[in-house]
Amino acid sequence: MFKILIVFMFSLSVFAQFSDLKEKDINGADFSFSSLKGKKVIVVNIASQCGYTDQLEGLQKLYTGLKDKGFVVLGVPTNDFGGQTPEDDKGMKEFCQKKYAVTFPLLSKATILGKDKRPLYKWLTEQSPKNFQGDVKWNFEKFIIDEQGLVKGRFRSGTSPEELQEELKKIFKI
Repeated sequence: MFKILIVFMFSLSVFAQFSDLKEKDINGADFSFSSLKGKKVIVVNIASQCGYTDQLEGLQKLYTGLKDKGFVVLGVPTNDFGGQTPEDDKGMKEFCQKKYAVTFPLLSKATILGKDKRPLYKWLTEQSPKNFQGDVKWNFEKFIIDEQGLVKGRFRSGTSPEELQEELKKIFKI
């Protein structure tokens, strides 16, 4: 009984912090979230064929305008909502770069729902403060992470990058 309890406690704390997470980037290379320590991060699940896909342009502008202030936009492709990201990683990267000139980091395409939910979204939707927990409802939902790796905001798909910038000003007093 004691052994089982220890293993269970360890599994809960594996991703206790944002900076502990590790995933693959869109090129298949290891991406360690420890590289984001001390930065403000906007995590957004993206899609290529969604009614909100044009937000990629605004997210890129937001990234360009705020990266010198320690902000990073992290794009997370997923095909979980209506099959709106049929491309593989190479195709999604090409789409983002050619159509929207995206330069912010992109993770590999993976699910953010269900039993196979990627580690980042397990942490965001299950281990963040209770008022930010719960499954993502659609593409282009945004999570705001502060320099200490704490979730400070969650915004639904309809929140435009321009509105998000106003919210960032309130959250971070910039």
